[in-house]
Parts: sequence; C-alpha cells; structure tokens
Amino acid sequence: MLSYHTCPLAILGGKDTGGMNVYVRELTRQLGATGVQVDVFTRSQDEHVPHVLHDLGYGNRVVHVPAGPEVPLLKPELVSFVPEFVRGILEFAEHKGLSYDLIHSHYWMSGLAAKELSMRWKVPVVHMFHTLGLMKQRVARDASEREGDYRINGEREVLRLADRIIAATPAELAQLQWLYQADTKKIVVIPPGVDISHFYPIPDDEAKEFIGIQPCDHMLLFVGRIEPLKGIDTLIEALAIMRQQNVIVCLSVVGGDPGSDPEAISAEMSRLQQLREVNGLQDLVAFLGRRGQDTLPYYYSASDAVVVPSHYESFGMVALEAMACGTPVVASQVGGLAFLVQDGVTGYTVPVDDPQALAERLTSLVNDPDLRSEMGENAARFAREYRWERIAGQVMKVYQDVIGDRADG
Repeated sequence: MLSYHTCPLAILGGKDTGGMNVYVRELTRQLGATGVQVDVFTRSQDEHVPHVLHDLGYGNRVVHVPAGPEVPLLKPELVSFVPEFVRGILEFAEHKGLSYDLIHSHYWMSGLAAKELSMRWKVPVVHMFHTLGLMKQRVARDASEREGDYRINGEREVLRLADRIIAATPAELAQLQWLYQADTKKIVVIPPGVDISHFYPIPDDEAKEFIGIQPCDHMLLFVGRIEPLKGIDTLIEALAIMRQQNVIVCLSVVGGDPGSDPEAISAEMSRLQQLREVNGLQDLVAFLGRRGQDTLPYYYSASDAVVVPSHYESFGMVALEAMACGTPVVASQVGGLAFLVQDGVTGYTVPVDDPQALAERLTSLVNDPDLRSEMGENAARFAREYRWERIAGQVMKVYQDVIGDRADG
C-alpha cells in the first residue's frame, strides 16, 4: 500500500486526514485477518515517530519513509519529494529482502510513486484516487481553492499507468469517464467499508453521558476536515434559521484545531467562528477539534442526526460510520453521498449550499423521535451491507484478477 501524503495512523480531522486514512487502515487490517501481509508506505512527517510501526496487526507494517524534511508540507511541495520516497521504499525492500505481488496506491501522488516501483518490481498497480482534482475545480469558490495543473496532469498519468482503478461509486466512475476520458474497462466500482465491530448503535443515554451532554438535549454532529468544500457554513446558516423558528438544537463540530493561536488557526476555522458570532450561535455551536476513532461511535450515537453538507464527496465515510451507529444522516445530494444516503429511508439528501432546505429536513428529524428511530434502524441495517469483511473480499478479487492478467500477459 502506498499512502504518500498522509499516514493511516494519523488522528482524523486534520488538514489532510479523513476518509482515505480510515480506508487504508481498515482495508489493511482486514487483509491481514485473511492472511495477506501488507506493508503501508507513507512519508515520514515526524522524526520522533519510529520509522516502522506494527499498529495494524497481523504482521502488517506502517513504514514512515523520510522524503524531504520530516515535517508536514503543503501538497505542492510534496510532489518534488516523490522520487526520494520511491528510493526509500526500494532501499527498505532490498534491506529486508522483500518482494511484493502487487501495489495498491492511494491518491494521485502515491500513483506517481507506484509507476517507478511497478517497473522495478514488475508487479501490477491498483489505484484509488479518493478525490479528483477536476471535481474540486468545479466546486471551488475562488482561486485559493482551485487545484493546480500539476495535479490534473498527475491524475491523467496515473490513469494511464494503473492496471486497475477502483472507484468508490458509480458517480466517480462517471466523473472519470466524462472529465478524464478514462478507459472504463480498467475501472471497477467497490465502495469503502465500515468496521461494524467498532461502529454500532450505543444507547443514546450512555453515549450522551460519555461525551458530557444531558439526555434531554438535541444535538447535531459534523465530523470532518475544516475546509470550504465541506459546507459547514451552510450548516451554521441552517441552524440560525431553525433558531428563528424556535427549534433549538446544538451543533458539535469535530475536526480541525479551534484552540490554536489566532495566527495559527486556519482561515476557514476563523471564518466559521465569525459566522457563529454573527448569527448569535455562540451557545449552540461548539468547535471540538480533532477526536480519536475510539470516541466517534459515542458522538454518532448521541446525535439526532449527522450532517454532511459537502459541496463534493467522492464517497462519504462519515455518513457510513454514522449510519452504522444507527443515526440518520442529512447530506448534500452530491457525489457518493447521493448513492450512500437513501433519501427518506436512512436520512435525507438536500441540494448543495441550500440552508433553507437543510433546516427543513433537520427540523423534521429533531421534532419527530419516531421518525429518527425508524431512519436510524434502517441506516444501521443498510450499513451492515458495507462491512469490511465483504468489501475486502471484493478488493481481493481485483488483486487476483490483475495479478492473473499480468501473469498471462
């Protein structure tokens, strides 16, 4: 596994940590449980972290490869260190006397690293993009949110070199076909999975006691990175509308780092905090910062609904985790969310960037405990179809197919 720009062991909610980290970590664990040994290579971002960790079980390793300064870097800077990353992997494999059957790369920069490794080792490449630069271009509000040509060109190169592309949803398949003119014969749709042994319904009084809110309180939850395309501003505006209509509900925002010095805090976090003040929601909107995976099931289970108001999501791992915990999801009708959230069954989908529509759907859930209960039960039942045991089996079939194709060729 190649996860160049972000480590699967990183705490979620940071600038470059999210669903992809969960995907790499959980797929690796599940493959290990079936007897497949996996080494996950990622760029070292902290010289004080051991370069090899055995935190994924079953003999699997996370190998932190020094490539450039061992500190977090912006993505445009990271590209120049891909060759050094590749050299570090080759040296590790040679030192350990390792050979690999296949490379599974994640995100486009890892795909570029896979190119050289594939040629050296003569093994096939399976790739997942997780997000697409051209889709981010389409939802960017200003120049600062636009992706550079270096990324788009890199994605096109990865599409050419990969033996197989795994798309998370039919929407991503269509985007690869329409925007990138990708060869659809190389693409297979397999959604990410969810660990139902970890994400499952917790009685709501126990969950609320754990996170420290009263059993009578209504709470909405957002989990994810703090960046403009996540649409948190739309959610805050929806809360303001609800308050005007005397629907009082609090919002917990998990992600980012709200306690930083004013100079260090992200521009988006600062903007959202100001939006909270302008709308007089200081007592209702709490920015909690990052939380570990161990605590998330409590937050999901304590919530009346989990809200995913994104402008773009290739899949929506948070929505799946929330549903596995028996919590309805209200999400933008975009990308993978439109496929994942069954409107009127496991939650609601609403038009993107529409606070009025979002407020209406949230109000209906907050005011109707029977509806919440019914949708929550539907959601938990639906999420079980995405259990990792099942998803990893589909991924293994892809691995076997590409290894077989390479052998036949």
